[in-house]
Amino acid sequence: MAWIDSLKWEPKSNNEFAWKYPENNLSTYTQLVVHETQEAVLFTKGQLLAKFGPGKHTLDTENIPILRNLFGIPFGGKNPFTAEVWFVNKASPLNLPWATDTMRYKDPAYNAMVPLRAEGSYGLQVADAERFLLKLVGTLSRFDSGALAEHFRGELVSKTKSAIIAKMSQDRIGILDISAYLSSISDSLQGVMTAFWEEQGFRLVKFYVTSVDVDDSTADGAQILQSITNRASREIEGVTYQQEKVLGALQNSTGMGLGLTMGIGMGQNLGGGFLNPVSANPAPQASSTGPGAGVGVNPIGGPGLAVFCAKCGTKTGGAKFCPSCGKGYNPCPNCGADNLAGAVKCVICSRPLGQACPQCKTPLVADTKFCPECGYSFKKVCSKCHAEWDAEKKYCPTCGTALGGT
Repeated sequence: MAWIDSLKWEPKSNNEFAWKYPENNLSTYTQLVVHETQEAVLFTKGQLLAKFGPGKHTLDTENIPILRNLFGIPFGGKNPFTAEVWFVNKASPLNLPWATDTMRYKDPAYNAMVPLRAEGSYGLQVADAERFLLKLVGTLSRFDSGALAEHFRGELVSKTKSAIIAKMSQDRIGILDISAYLSSISDSLQGVMTAFWEEQGFRLVKFYVTSVDVDDSTADGAQILQSITNRASREIEGVTYQQEKVLGALQNSTGMGLGLTMGIGMGQNLGGGFLNPVSANPAPQASSTGPGAGVGVNPIGGPGLAVFCAKCGTKTGGAKFCPSCGKGYNPCPNCGADNLAGAVKCVICSRPLGQACPQCKTPLVADTKFCPECGYSFKKVCSKCHAEWDAEKKYCPTCGTALGGT
């Protein structure tokens, strides 16, 4: 069998980490050529013979003193011996992809478990060729990024998932805000993964998280994504969740087509009455003694009323408090729909909303001069110049007289 006199490695890409020369019949004075960014490591009989950096090297007892002890070479010349020669690529591959499977995260905004999936990239550089070869290569003859990903798939995914969930929980990151935190999540994982790769003989050059998204491959993930899409669509179209619910109730109870009900809801051209809370047995208008008397408010608390909580969307039927979130009923004086506190106009009929009566708390429409429930006057007359002013003012805007009698 011929003895090898010269050996070198020409890797095809930086994604190849290590390659074993296919022959092991060497001789003293064999020429070993090691390129830049490479390192050569020789093993024989399970022992490390020597390591060589970039350059041209002659394998003799001067460079490898252990040869004399192992093979008993007593004289100079071209003496044969056997050894495994590994070439290690120490360049930095910068685009090794990674991805997790489904991980469960409790979103702080919705207080619900959400399935997530993350992916990104990382770059590694062999820092300790001997440790890398002893720990990872084993009986392989070539070790590239694919073999690396396969070897560490389980451990890499486990550590990455744990670190991502821990970081998001610590910073209380909601699923709608993840994109703004990708940089800080990446920095957090960089520290965790650096220690892990050092144990394997690598230096972690970078570790990026490029996305953390709701996993739509699961049934609940697909439903959550659809809900997010619907919400975005409503915000673009200017339709609230409550309006969408009421329009659905209209369609189901009256048999109107979706196009007609949406036209009524969006255009508001056929009169606010079409969007009043719906009842199978319409009740009469409020009496002159109930809250909102004289302004056309529907009766509060009717069992068939399709009133929905403006905060969470639960159907309340006009109850004083929402059974799901506890929000107090804040009815529109015109149509009876629930509104959020401080709303400028009704979410259903778009009627401008005024303040509540400071004396009896009855909801009032905008520009009301007298409360229809208790008669409280919102206008005062200056006793000196007889100019009218708002009740909240302390001085007459015309002559400056302090608030006094009418």
